[in-house]
Amino acid sequence: MAASSGLASQQFLKTVVRTFVAGPRAVNINGKPYYSGALRRFPVTTSRTSSVVDTLCNTALGICQLAQAVKGDTVALLKGVADKGAIEDVKHVVEMARRASSRRGVLHTDFLTPPVLKESVLALENLADVKAVAQGGYPQAERCRLSVGHPDAFPADPDVVAAMSISGNFGFQPCSHGDFLGSILGTGITRDKLGDIILQGEKGAHILLVPELVDFLTSSLDKVGNVSVTCKRMPLIALEYEPPRTMSFKTVEASLRIDAIASAGFKISRSKLVDLISSGDVRVNWTNVMKNNTTIKTGDIISVSGKGRLKIGEINSTKKGKFAVELIRYL
Repeated sequence: MAASSGLASQQFLKTVVRTFVAGPRAVNINGKPYYSGALRRFPVTTSRTSSVVDTLCNTALGICQLAQAVKGDTVALLKGVADKGAIEDVKHVVEMARRASSRRGVLHTDFLTPPVLKESVLALENLADVKAVAQGGYPQAERCRLSVGHPDAFPADPDVVAAMSISGNFGFQPCSHGDFLGSILGTGITRDKLGDIILQGEKGAHILLVPELVDFLTSSLDKVGNVSVTCKRMPLIALEYEPPRTMSFKTVEASLRIDAIASAGFKISRSKLVDLISSGDVRVNWTNVMKNNTTIKTGDIISVSGKGRLKIGEINSTKKGKFAVELIRYL
């Protein structure tokens, strides 16, 4: 069936090409038909027409088959993506990597969330002649840019991440991660152009971003909350960071639904948590959650706008059929 279908497709393509070649686009010059357009000055003969038709058809079919093969490979790679919410982003990275490698060059993504970064690196490991290097500015970075392309084209140290200090007197008006993020996004910068935000207590924060937006942010950001700030580029080696402070505790719940677990973790009512879910302010592993009954598991990161985030630790069943869940709250 496949063979007969392929043969029929080739015959149809030849008919279309032959119509184009010897049909209305051929013109008479001194009694001889010539091709117009791209094939003009090429006299039509029966043997030459057949040769041209075959060549054009073979070329067209070859391109189609190559495109189908590449598409098929991409589909196969995406089937291995465990986090289905990351598929579209991973597909974009894979296509970028193919494009860069075919041109023997290197391209760079914007900042990726940890799930997309992880799935993209795993997918790219299955491609020949493709190298991938992740950079977030410092060893513990969560959000990273991925440089992809042909192995021979990589520079020794791709310069794709810049660091800035945001300084102000935050002693009397402390600002959270969300405060800094909101102020930065308020300048018009999109989230994917911004990496991690490293709080510095009373001094402000250090941030990572794409190099081309350093000058823009320096001139555009003058306040975080009600605190006046100054922004200045800084070398990556001068970044000050330490492991995040956390607090662990346990809760016992009847289910592993996100509305139950998150309300316990953030110490807010379940009805309030449901409202936050409906407004798009709750994310699991950096992906918005819109259903109250979404089930969580060990290792998941739950974040709520304005409330912070927490990690799901060990989960055990109790004798009464409930769930004892370890919650790790980031301070």
